Amino acid sequence: MIDIGDKAPDFTLPATGAQTLSLSGAGALVLFFYPRDDTPGCTKEAIAFSGMEADFAALGVKIWGISADSIASHDKFAAKHGLSMPLLSDEDNAICEAYGVWKEKNMYGKKFMGIERATFLIQADGTLAKVWRKVKVPGHAEAVLEAARALTA
Repeated sequence: MIDIGDKAPDFTLPATGAQTLSLSGAGALVLFFYPRDDTPGCTKEAIAFSGMEADFAALGVKIWGISADSIASHDKFAAKHGLSMPLLSDEDNAICEAYGVWKEKNMYGKKFMGIERATFLIQADGTLAKVWRKVKVPGHAEAVLEAARALTA
């Protein structure tokens, strides 16, 4: 399990807007993993981060979201909710596994594998500055912004 001070696992993934994005060379970054496009918690989280994108940009920090949904799903989700940050597709869950967010989940007594909501604040050199696991959405984007401010202060 990766943690603060570790090098963030590198990746190159397809993203919304017909982009391909890589961690290497990305600079300071908020990387948030979320379970599914267009579900209530994921929508609230994505809208919160998207609404604060200018605040993060003023600190020199980008925001990227990752889930296992397809690019077509991401494009539809982003258009429906006016999301401005890139959403990356990890359909084979390799990056989710590298970040330790692909977990066994339990809902209504049924066990299944899925993405555990988590956020990683990555410094420009690729080092993990802060990690949030088992994220609760209310107030989370604000907490990440405060951590980013502290990091760049």
